[in-house]
Formats: sequence, C-alpha cells, structure tokens
Amino acid sequence: MPQRTMMRLGGLALVCGAVAFVGVFSYLAIRFNYPDVLQGQASEVLPQLREGGATMRAVWALYAVLPLLLIPGAVGAWAASPDSRPRMTLALVLAGIASLSMCLGLMRWPSVHWELASAYSGADPAVQAALAVVFDGLNVYLGNYIGEFLGETLLAGFFLLTAFSMQAQRKYPAWMFWGGTAFAAMFFVGALRNIVQDVQWIADVNNVLLPIWMIALGVGMWRYAQD
Repeated sequence: MPQRTMMRLGGLALVCGAVAFVGVFSYLAIRFNYPDVLQGQASEVLPQLREGGATMRAVWALYAVLPLLLIPGAVGAWAASPDSRPRMTLALVLAGIASLSMCLGLMRWPSVHWELASAYSGADPAVQAALAVVFDGLNVYLGNYIGEFLGETLLAGFFLLTAFSMQAQRKYPAWMFWGGTAFAAMFFVGALRNIVQDVQWIADVNNVLLPIWMIALGVGMWRYAQD
C-alpha cells in the first residue's frame, strides 16, 4: 500500500475514533454515570448495568473495540515519518499493545460484568457477596492495571515518540510537536491516578483532550499526505 494512502487511512482512523469516543462516552456519562461508576459498588453498578438492556451492552461492546482504531492510526503515523523509522517502529509497537490493553480492560463490561449482573439480581446474599468480590477483582486487574495504567502509559509513549518524529520531518508545524509532547506528559501523569489520587483531575481533563488531540494528529497526517 502506498505510504500516502497509509497516512490518509491512519489519519481518518484517528478522527473517526475520536468522534466515536465522544459519542459513546457521552452516552455512558448520561445513562450510566460514567466514569464515576467505575468507583461504584457491585450492589449499585450491576443492577444498573442490567437495567440498561441490550442497548447498554452494545454501547459497551462498541466502546471496547474503539481503541483498536489506534492501530491503523499508528500505522499511518509510522508511514508519515520515513526519517524516523526506528523511533516510529517502537511507537507502533507501543500503540498496538496499548490498544489491546485498553480493549481488554473495557471488554469486561459487556462480557464478564454482564454475566455477573445477570446472576446478581436473583442470588442470595452469600452469592451476591461472592459475585461482588469477583466484580471488584476484575475492576482492579482488567480496569485499573491493564486498561488504565498499562494501556494509557504505553499510549502516552506513542504520542511522545510521534511528536518527536514529526519534529524531525520539518514539514509538520511546530505546534504538533509541542502539543503532542505536552499531551503525552499529561496523559502519562493521568495514568498514575490509581497510584497517586491527587492526579485524578488530570485524568478527567485528559478525557476531553484525548479526542481533540486525536483529531489534530489525524488532520495533520492527512494534510501531510497531500504534500
């Protein structure tokens, strides 16, 4: 596939992923009190998840696969930086692992958590207590450590390496380097929220900045592909 086509498709993937992220995030914020619900107890969250029905499950499933759009986006960024192949090859690997990590973390909601919610409503108190332990454990392992810490840390590395590679290309405007570097730093700090609670506000800001920067990066790659 020609490099320009790879850049264009990669930029389009980032823009589409950002727009879809805003839509899904907004739906879950309104209907499921997301992301605050991530700190909720099984006795409150599981019944609410089940009450959402097939639509809620479908939205979570869509949300879970959205990070996979980062892979073609990273391939496009790799193609857009021919003078930084070693750096961008590492960035591509980081984006791939980050994408799969975030996908795995989010996929617990329409799969395991959905089954837990189905069993929870009609279970006796002893069984509900056991289901709550499983629920909490999956949130810590798949959510906090795999999806948030590992996924977001590696994604920050991708954004940082991409920013430095674009600076080396000279055809990209300086704001893409400085913006990418600043956002990568904020994204990395926000990924530490489960270790340092004082940075939770940065993670909240990142939820707004992520789609903005994905669109900026995607449009920048598309514009470069036209030259």
